[in-house]
Amino acid sequence: MTLLSLTDVHTYYGESHILEGVSLEIEAGEVVALVGRNGVGKTTTIRTILQLTPPREGTVRFKDEEIAGEETHEVARRGIGWIPEDRRIFTQLNVEENLRVAVPDRDALRPALEMAYDAFPILEERRDQRAGTLSGGQQQMLSLARGLVGENELLLVDEPSEGLAPQVVATVAESLAEAATDTSMLVVEQNLPLALDLADRFYVLDNGLIVDEGSTDEVSADSERLRRYLSA
Repeated sequence: MTLLSLTDVHTYYGESHILEGVSLEIEAGEVVALVGRNGVGKTTTIRTILQLTPPREGTVRFKDEEIAGEETHEVARRGIGWIPEDRRIFTQLNVEENLRVAVPDRDALRPALEMAYDAFPILEERRDQRAGTLSGGQQQMLSLARGLVGENELLLVDEPSEGLAPQVVATVAESLAEAATDTSMLVVEQNLPLALDLADRFYVLDNGLIVDEGSTDEVSADSERLRRYLSA
């Protein structure tokens, strides 16, 4: 079943034409990577799905229902979660309080917390610490954990490895791979080896257009097919 589809989507910031006819699909149970240089429209694609920056043209369908024009909270209520690049944690709340707000069903809270702490043990150690005092890597882990414990059918993950030390990236990759057994994902990621390891398929975005797509089994991180669109 096609879970999400964008068809000929055009999105603008003011008069700047950012997405110039983007079309992509995500099947239920699938992880899809969206790769490309900085500034080509990857985050705008996520914002368009969430209706933070609604498209001026084209369709955005979730489970075969049009969601373009809906309020962002309505999109989230449908089962689309978001792990943003800039974390957006609640800095004045402690770690566990940040996780609790992502789990509205009180009956599901205990297993959700167990899952988060199994994935990131350092968060359990710091469960009572105010989130704003965590290190940058720990804040990223908290942002990821909060997205993973939400009851989402589709998770939009924006640059999960950005600014993280290699050992933390390995933990993040393992956690996302485990979550992908239950949740479909669209992953925007500059770390090409990580993106290809996680994903079943890929799309390459360049200057607001999808210029290539395929199975991750067809390419490698050294593939010139991809590298020509990723080099500066």
